[in-house]
Amino acid sequence: MKSSRMAEKLSATLAALALTAGLGLAGAPPASAAYCGITWGSTEKVVPTHSSALIVDVRSGRHECFDRLVIDTRGAVAGYRVAYTKHVTQPGSGFTVPLRGGARLAVTVLAPAYDDGRATYAPPDRGELVDVRGYSTFRQVALAGSFEGQTTFGLGVRGRLPMRVFVVPGPGAGSRVVVDVAHRW
Repeated sequence: MKSSRMAEKLSATLAALALTAGLGLAGAPPASAAYCGITWGSTEKVVPTHSSALIVDVRSGRHECFDRLVIDTRGAVAGYRVAYTKHVTQPGSGFTVPLRGGARLAVTVLAPAYDDGRATYAPPDRGELVDVRGYSTFRQVALAGSFEGQTTFGLGVRGRLPMRVFVVPGPGAGSRVVVDVAHRW
């Protein structure tokens, strides 16, 4: 009789442990836990609003879970189109912009980099806008061109990885288009 009760208790204990482990309560994260909590995905990100803000600078930064590209504007900008593509092309001509990396992002800000025919953003080297040596994900940042009120950048990355895009107001009357690309899935 004692062995039958012990077997029932053992069976009940094992069932409770299995249920706890199945619910992820045993301390181990579930297998589907996102890297750094990132749930962005890699599909095209679009806000189709044009503006008269002017592109004035491009910067980048490294973070623990992602690399960041920042495009500074003079004036409020809202619109962009960012997508993985086989080739980033120069607007107007369609010529391919060579980029290092296993994948390419076409980053188009719906704002010009010129004002009355004068460049508001004129980097010394259109093929190397910022130094991304040592970055986990970025391999190259290039200016493809500015044409008909929109400016396209080529972002060479290690592979097709999750990315997000958003606009931050400021400083002052300016704004920033931010593109983050995760280090991994």
